[in-house]
Amino acid sequence: MKRKFSGLLALAIILLLSSCVAKRKLLDAQMQYRTLQNDSSLMASKIAAQQASINKLQADIDALNKQNNQLSTDASNKVNSLQQNLQAQQKRLQDLQNLLDQQRKATSELKNKMINALVGYSDSDLTVTQKNGKVYVSLSEKFLFPSGSAVVNPAGKEALSKLANVLTANPDIAVTIEGHTDSIPIRMKFEDNWALSTARATSVVRILVNDYKVDPTKIIASGHAWFDPVDTNSTPEGRARNRRTEIILTPNLDQIYKLLEQ
Repeated sequence: MKRKFSGLLALAIILLLSSCVAKRKLLDAQMQYRTLQNDSSLMASKIAAQQASINKLQADIDALNKQNNQLSTDASNKVNSLQQNLQAQQKRLQDLQNLLDQQRKATSELKNKMINALVGYSDSDLTVTQKNGKVYVSLSEKFLFPSGSAVVNPAGKEALSKLANVLTANPDIAVTIEGHTDSIPIRMKFEDNWALSTARATSVVRILVNDYKVDPTKIIASGHAWFDPVDTNSTPEGRARNRRTEIILTPNLDQIYKLLEQ
């Protein structure tokens, strides 16, 4: 009987010990499971944060790509606009160069017409030159006027008639008549050299307009006294050259002016 009780007691102790071990293992397993759950939640949180960062980076990349595309489009449009402007400017410059070439040609032709019309006169009487896009017909005082006078003599009228023939055949030419004196003050019927130079210029204008029917709207008269010399006033020869009347002929420049105003 005693021996049977001892066996039962031993079996009970074994069962109890087995139960405690199984419970501990269960608790350990439960703790590991909770740890794994926590780790999983933390990992999921990290993954979500990383995905949010990836989404933001992708959004930033998309925005930058869009901005870059817009900048490329704007740059391309600007380049095209600049190229169009450059081409327009180049065309304008070429048009201007063509007009200038035409103007130089017209001026050269006008000079030749004047030389042919005034052939036979000596250089001491008159000269025909071309400069600054204009034709200058310079007539000496002794050829046109008596000393101190503003009345054109017969030889001068004859030369003016030949010049007028060219002007009436080329109505687009603008004409400026300039009177010039030397620096010696006038002591006759004119108040001063300004009055003499202006009177001589207007005398030439009256002959061209009244006698030879040159268009008066194309002519300007001006007096310069001795303030625009072509030579020194300290020698008789220089003063003689300064006493002159210049007829300045300018071809029509309206097309050039219009192009420059654009």
